[in-house]
Amino acid sequence: MAHDHDHEHDHEHDHDHHDHEHITIIDEQGNEELYEILFTFDSDDFEKSYVLVYPSGASEGEEVELSAFSFVQEEDGKQGQLGPIETEEEWDMIEEVLNTFMADEDEA
Repeated sequence: MAHDHDHEHDHEHDHDHHDHEHITIIDEQGNEELYEILFTFDSDDFEKSYVLVYPSGASEGEEVELSAFSFVQEEDGKQGQLGPIETEEEWDMIEEVLNTFMADEDEA
């Protein structure tokens, strides 16, 4: 049975893969790791912003491990604080957004 999507998407898909934004994340050991931002989104339900990232340097089509963080933008707009995803409800919501994003990418 076909499922029709009846919601509007208000984001643009730019498939220009060489201009991904990068973010440096410092792990528990103090190592700096460079990640590429897959996408960011805001959740009204949780009143937070979220960012999904993957390790920089992964080749196209290679399976990569995605990481998700809550994100609080600093006032200068250039920096921010990453936080852990704390609840199962947040993970479920992120997974749903990711699945929608991936489905949209596949259709493009």
